[in-house]
Amino acid sequence: MRGFVRAALAAVRPIDVVPSPNIWHWPEVYEVENRAQDVGGAIWAALRASCDWAGLDVVDVGCGTGFHLPMFAESARSVLGVEPHKPLVVRAEQRVASLPNARAVSGPAQRLPLSDASVDLVHARTAYFFGPGCEPGMQEADRVLRPGGALAIVDLDGTAEPYGPWLCADEPRYNPSLVEKFFSDNGFSLQRVVAEWRFERREDLESVLRIEFSEKVADQAIAATPGLSFPVGYRLHVRRKPAGLIV
Repeated sequence: MRGFVRAALAAVRPIDVVPSPNIWHWPEVYEVENRAQDVGGAIWAALRASCDWAGLDVVDVGCGTGFHLPMFAESARSVLGVEPHKPLVVRAEQRVASLPNARAVSGPAQRLPLSDASVDLVHARTAYFFGPGCEPGMQEADRVLRPGGALAIVDLDGTAEPYGPWLCADEPRYNPSLVEKFFSDNGFSLQRVVAEWRFERREDLESVLRIEFSEKVADQAIAATPGLSFPVGYRLHVRRKPAGLIV
């Protein structure tokens, strides 16, 4: 997966912004991908069960075009999307313009434009937090979280068929077991979630796979995927900030 894997490997370098080629270069195709992901709401159900945000203040790190902001805004007190790539910030601002409790701003995960202890949930979905190297973003999440607040990270499960093996084939240096151990060692719980990706048209499915993978892996994935849908495994990592934590 171009954006996910390259960002995962780049996270070990001391830079503020890790490019995400899929959404940066093909935002319209990525919008199709967002609509197709998790059509049954499995990830949302797992998130809500682990850290319900109703009536609370939420920040979505690496929000992209703000696709997930309206869902949080339905029940949250406030929602802030933070995104480092300014063209995507503009799209996110447009998406939430009519929502009084939601907004989007520019910024990196390592320096969130928030005061200390100001939010209850820091959410990131396949954005920035990819294992070793993301410690600055984790420390920043702890800074802005109130005591008892949660950092919830949704990443792809590289061990789950069929998407995980495609992910690993595209970038053999990516080690899903190492990433899983990293989160465990840093005090995160783990819940595996299987979501269905379902497309309206075959050409949409193929376009999405082609922005996520190299040509060779995309061709293999397309050939192995009949129809308009396939399952994708995710991991939900959650860590709560204890009362009295000093950051």
